[in-house]
Amino acid sequence: MDKNDPLSATFAALADPTRRAILSALAAGDATVGELALPFPISGPAISRHLRVLAEAGLIERKASARWRICSLRPEAMRDAHRWLSNYQRYWEESLDRLAELVEAPEHSAASAEPNKSRKSKREKGKGK
Repeated sequence: MDKNDPLSATFAALADPTRRAILSALAAGDATVGELALPFPISGPAISRHLRVLAEAGLIERKASARWRICSLRPEAMRDAHRWLSNYQRYWEESLDRLAELVEAPEHSAASAEPNKSRKSKREKGKGK
């Protein structure tokens, strides 16, 4: 991961579902490495690699406390990712709002109904000949 591009490091870390689950667990509070490993059917070294990726991305902090390794969430590290994503959130919300306005507009309903009436009446006129 490129240390000069923290946003890429953040998204690379978030790309793995195990790492996202670890972050979710840490959102409830600090936890030891052993506590974080419990729900996963993977080895201790695999958990350690996931934690290293999260720490290198700045998403968690690991501290030694006696013989325990305590992990903490660093939510401020996700600020840049949140800012970047919020631009797209605004785009989609605005796009969906425009679509809703278009669909709910009274003239849209009337305009879509009129061509059917005129086609039907032309067919009916043709049958009468």
